[in-house]
Amino acid sequence: MKTPDQLDAAFAALANPTRRAILAQLAQGEATVNALAEPFDMSLPAVSKHIRVLENAGLITRGRDAQFRPCTLNTHPLQIIDNWTDQYRHIWDARFDVMDGILHTMKETNDD
Repeated sequence: MKTPDQLDAAFAALANPTRRAILAQLAQGEATVNALAEPFDMSLPAVSKHIRVLENAGLITRGRDAQFRPCTLNTHPLQIIDNWTDQYRHIWDARFDVMDGILHTMKETNDD
C-alpha cells in the first residue's frame, strides 16, 4: 500500500471511536478478539468487523498461537500520520505562541 493510501486507510479506521478504543486496548499489549470485545456492548461479529477494518488499514496484525489469533498493535501507520501532521506543526506552534502572548497580556491587565 502506498503512503497516501495508507494515510487514507488509517484516518478512515481511526474515525470510529470503537476502533480507537480497540487500539487503546492493544497499546497495553496483544489481546484476543474475545478480550477486545469484552468492554463493548455489541456482538462478537460486530467487533470482528471493526478489527478487520483496523487490520486492513495495517493498524493491527493477527498472529497465531495454537487455536488463538492474538491481535497486536502495528504503529507504522501511526508513524505515517505523525509524519503527515508534522508538516503543520509549525502553524500550530505559532498560533499557540500568539495565544500565550494574549493570555499573558490579559493576566497583566487583570493584575493591575
